[in-house]
Amino acid sequence: MPAPDPRCGAGAVMLPDLSIPAPDEALRARVRAAIDAKTKPPGSLGRIERLAEQIAVAQGTEAPSTSARLFICAGDHGLVAEGVSAWPQEVTAAMVQNFVAGGAAANVFARTVGAEVTVVDAGIATPLAGAPGLIRAGIRAGTRNAALEDALTRAEVEAALAFGARLGQEAAGDGTRVIALGEMGIGNTATAALLTQALTGAPLAEIVGPGAGVGPGGIDAKRAILERTVARRPGRLSPAEALAAFGGLEIAVLAGILIGGAAASAVVVVDGFIASAAALAALGARPEAAHACIFAHRSREPGHRAILDALNADPLLDLDMALGEGTAALLALPLLTAAAAMLREMATFDSAGITR
Repeated sequence: MPAPDPRCGAGAVMLPDLSIPAPDEALRARVRAAIDAKTKPPGSLGRIERLAEQIAVAQGTEAPSTSARLFICAGDHGLVAEGVSAWPQEVTAAMVQNFVAGGAAANVFARTVGAEVTVVDAGIATPLAGAPGLIRAGIRAGTRNAALEDALTRAEVEAALAFGARLGQEAAGDGTRVIALGEMGIGNTATAALLTQALTGAPLAEIVGPGAGVGPGGIDAKRAILERTVARRPGRLSPAEALAAFGGLEIAVLAGILIGGAAASAVVVVDGFIASAAALAALGARPEAAHACIFAHRSREPGHRAILDALNADPLLDLDMALGEGTAALLALPLLTAAAAMLREMATFDSAGITR
C-alpha cells in the first residue's frame, strides 16, 4: 500500500473528520484460532480462510454478515468531446434508465446473488425523467473537458466525496455489511487512465486500453488525446488534485462511499478499473481504510493491473471481464458469503467430538 501523498494539503477534501477504526488485533487472533479449530486441516481452505478473517476484522465481529448492496454511480465526462470513446455520451443516461428498470447485467447478477442495488446520478449530462428510485447528487451535469481545463473544482470534489461518504455510512447504518462499488459513464476508462497515471506515475502507454470497444487504431488516438491532457497537469498529483484535474464525479462519489463504508465497519468490494481508480484515490489519502477493501477481479483493461500493483492488491477472480457496473464485484459475493458462513457455522473438532 503506498504511503499517503504528502502534497495532499487540502485535507478537508479527503474527509479527515471520518474516523476509520483500526483493525482489532485481539479479534484477529481469536478469529484465526476459531478458523484453525474447524474440522479441517489448518490452512486447507486457503484464500477462503484469509477472506473470512478479513471480513470479520473489517466488521469488528466474530460472526460476520454479508448482506450486500451495490452502488452503481453514473457520471459523464467532458473529455468525451475530444473523441476518447466509441460511444456517444447519451448512452450513460440510457444505461441508467436500464439499471433503474432492472435490465442490465449488474441487475441480473444482483438478483442472482441476493444483493440490493442503488443507482446514483453522480453527474449525468443528459437530463433524466421518469427514473424512480434514482438518487441524485446534484453537483453538476457532467465534468468539464479535462483536455482544456480542470474537470472539477475543489469544492465539487469535496461535495462528491462527502455525498458518497454519506451514502456509505447510511447503507451501513441500515444493515448493509458489504458494499459493492460499480459505475457507468461513457469515457470513464479515459478518466481512470488519467487518474492512474497521476497517482502512480505509470506511463500512459502501459495504462490506456480499449474501454467500451475502441479498436487498435482507436487506442493509439485515445492515448494521444490523453498524453495531451496530461501535459496540461503533468507529474504526480495528490488524490484531491487528480480528481479535480481529471474527474470524474462518479469516481469521486465512489471514493467517498469507500471511505464512508470503511468508517462504518462495512466491507467494501471494489469492482474493476474505474472502481479501482476510485479506491486508488481514496486509499492514497486514507490508507487506513485498506483493511476493509476486497478487490473483486483483474480486469482485462491494462490500467487495472497498474492500480492493483500500486495497491499490492490480490483480486479474487480473473474472468477476462471488462464491463464494469459492479458485475465482477457481484460475482465475488458468493465467495464472501461462503467464507463468512464457514466462520459462523462450521463445526469445530471439539463440537463434533472428533479427536485430533
